Amino acid sequence: MTGRLDQNTSLRTLHWQGGVDGQLVLIDQTLLPTEFREISCQTVETVWEAIKALRVRGAPAIGVAAAYGVCVGLQTVLGADEAALHRRLNDVVTYLATSRPTAVNLFWALDRMRRKAEALRGKHSPAELARLLLAEAATIEEEDRQTCRELGRHGASLLADGSGVLTHCNAGGLATADYGTALAVIFAACEAGRKVHVYADETRPLLQGARLTAWELKERGIPVTLLCDSMAAQVMREGRVQAVIVGADRIAANGDTANKIGTYGVAILAAHHHIPFYVAAPISTFDFKLPSGAGIPIEHRDSREVTHGFGRQTAPDGIDVYNPAFDVTPAPLIAGFITERGVIRPPFAETLVRLRPES
Repeated sequence: MTGRLDQNTSLRTLHWQGGVDGQLVLIDQTLLPTEFREISCQTVETVWEAIKALRVRGAPAIGVAAAYGVCVGLQTVLGADEAALHRRLNDVVTYLATSRPTAVNLFWALDRMRRKAEALRGKHSPAELARLLLAEAATIEEEDRQTCRELGRHGASLLADGSGVLTHCNAGGLATADYGTALAVIFAACEAGRKVHVYADETRPLLQGARLTAWELKERGIPVTLLCDSMAAQVMREGRVQAVIVGADRIAANGDTANKIGTYGVAILAAHHHIPFYVAAPISTFDFKLPSGAGIPIEHRDSREVTHGFGRQTAPDGIDVYNPAFDVTPAPLIAGFITERGVIRPPFAETLVRLRPES
């Protein structure tokens, strides 16, 4: 599979195929890196399952998938009256919102689709309304593509030639509609001619760093070394890492950041070794309704992900398991947020205010 991508290639994590009666097509990320397969989601139930089962994952990509999921869900009422279409839309939005609790982009995209429908109420036929909602979902996808590029451009200035960069989980093209968030910074730096070596944590328990991040970087020919999660401290101590860049699933108003479990520990290690720790995320990942990370809901997943990883039992029968999918990194450990509007530095109580929608 090596050589599928180059540094300038867009990785189409997901896309819409056809008109209002079309389908959402996405890469089944649970099969990577050994098998590259796209699957078609033709019902809202298949979209929900794809999000829940991590066939599509990464906060921005989940948001885009959810927006298209609304369009898939409306296909059952395309011939009905407008009232029936709006009832169905509310049911679909409510249903998709139950797929995963932590990534705020899911709720942001669903709310945007709902607000768009409300703004169009009484002005168009049901068929035209469905077409306009599909156009809104496509706009969300395109905006994410542009956001990734801008975010990468701003973040690339943080990396000097010859930098070693550690990242945790997957925040590349597979996590977005195009270019990634944390990896967008690396891609942009490489396109600018700088040499960058990436250290990718494997990321327990589902190994998104090993299966996805390492795959993306290897496909693009960017030097990458895979680490077990417990090795991060050692490579920092050896001076191999000059920056840490991760993505995010939800960021509170004060800068506290939820990302894949293990990120908090990496941030503590970076602080001890005086290495800047950056979070790369679009503005849609900021949840300004939450004053701090204490209010971020943390998803807890099936214990079998730990005891029977990838189908093989590695723990005693009946063992108690704690399996949160995310942790929260306190804002004081973060050197800056890399966004499509630039790099936001502390003090976050003052600087993050500029990112609020009403600003």
